[in-house]
Order: sequence, then C-alpha cells, then structure tokens
Amino acid sequence: MEKRYVAIWFPHLATDWFEQQRPDLKNNAFVLSAATHGRMVITAANPLAQQLLIREGMALADARAICPSLQYFDDKPGLASQLWQRIAAWCIRFTPTVALDPLGGILLDATGCSHLWGSEEAYVLDIINRLKARGYQAKAAMADTIGAAWAITRFGNEMIVEKNKQLGSLISLPPEALRLDENTIARLHKLGLSQIKSLVTIPSASLRRRFGPLILQRINQMMGKEPEFIEPIIPPEPYQVRLPCIEPIARIEGIEIALHTLLQQLCERMQKEGKGVRTANFKGYRVDSKTVGIQISTSKASCNVKHLFHLFEMKLSALEPDLGIELFLLEATNVEDYTPAQEEFWKESPALNDQHIAELIDRLSGRINPDAIQRYLPAEHHLPERAFKKAGSLTEQSTTQWQTNKPRPILLLEKPEKITVTAPIPDYPPMNFRYKGQFHKVVKADGPERIEQEWWIEEGEHRDYYTVEDEQGCRYWLFRAGHYDEEKKPYWFIHGFFA
Repeated sequence: MEKRYVAIWFPHLATDWFEQQRPDLKNNAFVLSAATHGRMVITAANPLAQQLLIREGMALADARAICPSLQYFDDKPGLASQLWQRIAAWCIRFTPTVALDPLGGILLDATGCSHLWGSEEAYVLDIINRLKARGYQAKAAMADTIGAAWAITRFGNEMIVEKNKQLGSLISLPPEALRLDENTIARLHKLGLSQIKSLVTIPSASLRRRFGPLILQRINQMMGKEPEFIEPIIPPEPYQVRLPCIEPIARIEGIEIALHTLLQQLCERMQKEGKGVRTANFKGYRVDSKTVGIQISTSKASCNVKHLFHLFEMKLSALEPDLGIELFLLEATNVEDYTPAQEEFWKESPALNDQHIAELIDRLSGRINPDAIQRYLPAEHHLPERAFKKAGSLTEQSTTQWQTNKPRPILLLEKPEKITVTAPIPDYPPMNFRYKGQFHKVVKADGPERIEQEWWIEEGEHRDYYTVEDEQGCRYWLFRAGHYDEEKKPYWFIHGFFA
C-alpha cells in the first residue's frame, strides 16, 4: 500500500489558546511577549495584530508605538509544546500513527485511513473542521511523502496532492519548503534560487559541493526517492482495529455493536495468523477529548468472539460515554500462539483440555477479581514459600515435579507469622501456642521435618516443621527457626493451615 501523510500546521497556536481562555480577545489585537536580552520581545501575534504589521520578534515597545491600544500578555514557557502534545494525542482518532513535527506542528501517517471518510479530501477537511470547532486555526495537506505534505501545508494552496504527482505541486515553492537552516536559505536567495524548480535542475554533485548533503537529502525525501520516518507519540499495537463513528455513540446498545464488530475483525485476522488474545483493551475516544477504556485478560489464548465479548460485557458499565464516543479502538496488547485444539494443561485431568473450561475461568475471574483464580507450578526451591510459582497461562508446562512425599497444608501463608509458645521443650513440638491473641492447646503433633535455609540466596537458620492439632480439631503447620541454646531461645512461627 502506497504511503500517504498529512501535515498539520497551526499559524496562531498560542494566541488561539489564549482566545479560548479569554473569549473577549477574539475581536481585539493582542500579542504575547517574553523577556529577551533585557527587553520584551513579541513571541506570538494574533491575526488582527498581524494585519497591523506587528510580527513575532518585534520589540513590544515598537509594536505599542504602532498600535497604542494593543493588548499584550506574558507568554507561558513551554505552552506551544504542551498544546502540540495534547492535540497530537487527540489526533489518534484519525490514525494510529501520530507524531510531533520537530519544526512545529503534527504529522499523521494516514495510509489506509481516508477510505473510512469516503475520500482523502473529506478526511483532511474533517481534521481541519474539528480543530476549528475546538478553537484552533489549522492548515493541513496530504501527500505521498512527509516532506511534500509539510511543504504544501506551509507554502502551498492545495489540500490534496495526488499520488505520484508531488513534483508539479512543489516546483514553484520557495526553498524554505525544504526545511533547511536559515543560513542556507539566505545563500540560496542571494544566488537567485528562489524556487525549488531551480534546484532540481542543478546536478547533485554541484548542490552537495556548494550547500552540503542536507539539501540533497531534503529534495530526495520530498520526492520520495529517500525514505523518511516519523516517531509516533504512542506506538500502535501490532494487533489493533479501529471504528470511527459518523455520529457520537452514547447508548450502551451502540457501544455493544461497535465492540462486537471490532472483535470479529480482530479475531478473524488473528485466526489467520495462528494467534490468540491473552490481554485486550477496548477504548473509546469521546467528543470532549477524553479517553475511556476497559481491559480483559484470558487464561489462555482465545479467538472466540462470543467468549471475549462476554468478558468485556461484564465491564461495559464502567465505560462512561458522556456526550458520546466518536472513535472505538480495540487492541490485543498480549497475544500467544493459538490452535483450535489446545494441549492439555493438566495431564491428570484431560477434560480440562476443553476450551469451554478456560472460558468459564475467565468469566468467573471477571465477576470476582482478575487474580482470583490462579494456576501454580512447582519451583526448584527448598523453602515452602518459594517452592511454587504462578503459571503464566493454562498451557505453561512445569520444569520440575511437585514434591508429594511430605504433607503440605492446603493454605500456606505468604509470609510466616510469629507465634508465642509456652514452656517449650527442646527438640519437641510446643504444648500450646498463642496466635493472633487466641490460645491453642496442642493435643496431637507430628514431626519434625527439617528444611535447611537456602544459603546461596540468603543467610538464615534452618527450620524444624511440625504438624499439630489443637483441642478443636484444627490442624496447623508450625516451625521453629534454629536450635535451642542456653543464651538464645529460637522463635516459633505458623506457616500454614491444613483442611
């Protein structure tokens, strides 16, 4: 697919923003100024001030001499940069790839986007009109290359440069359209090279020798002979689908239709590529420029539209459309290889190979908590709290075996908790203990099972574990850290609970 780019330029960005904050300024000439080398210099002038021949870089005192009623305000440091960032984020509703222009403005990679608006002209007009509705005067143009779109936006009168025909639109433009430094521009004008058509007829070797390699690079980039790339403010996900709306959508029924449509598009593509969704985001770009979204996760890769829709459906109430959503976006942020018949995730339970089991787990997790249901695999560690790990998916295979030769509690505390024992006897289980203020009398006990500290990870004493039962029939897993000696008594801990 042939590349198409849009460049957007704001001739009066800062003053447009001030007019939004102060509507009374729209019919008045005003400027922004900042201190430079001990004097106030104009940094921006609104159109009415420019009609009075007041320009950026002029001393404020000179401008006030021209127009005594001129209003002036202190420029805000970094204002333009902040506005470009904000507007660039807003422009994501037109394309996934939006970048800031280093020379001021915004660049869009509009490849494959304009057909959703019916035509390239309608696409660019919609961008301009929406920015105008937000209070910004903007110029925009579309072309095959970044350089051509940039040049036409600032120095041309066209809005759409036809494919492969940029040369005819560019040759009459001044050399400033080549994005060169001021010294080079001045030298070109001094030599009478006031149009690009004068430059393209000069041999490349002569241009390089006289003006350096940059001028050749800019000409080649503008004509599409040399590639040029932009750096998106938000890199698009590889698996992403978009649905712009003719009219803003505010009703839940419309949001559900949009979600279902996007899921069908995404799953159809992923099935062809043998991929499945593990994590996905559903976002809505509202007319008030705010973005709302929800996220789902699956226990294993899935391309089941119905199942994924149900996972999102449980959270749609958290999606606040307010006055309406004008763009829906669905992206799979985490994908895995997928086959219709997944491998068993527990060899002992072949029935769990059924995809419906994984979908049931997803629905339960969505209703309770995303982390409420977990699968664990054995880990090669001695200490009980390190002897297992969370599985990344239902299909992840273990690299070691579970240790089943020793009893282990059904509930293990994440961190052992200290308990108080009364009259402990060396090398024997305690006769009673107190845990969280409650007294327990030990009537039965089994042990000890000694587990050594993993000295290659951290220093510490060994543990002697006992399984004990109190007078209520409750069973606990206790351990003593270290040996008894005359100077130091070891601490006791509770680490788990048996069924």
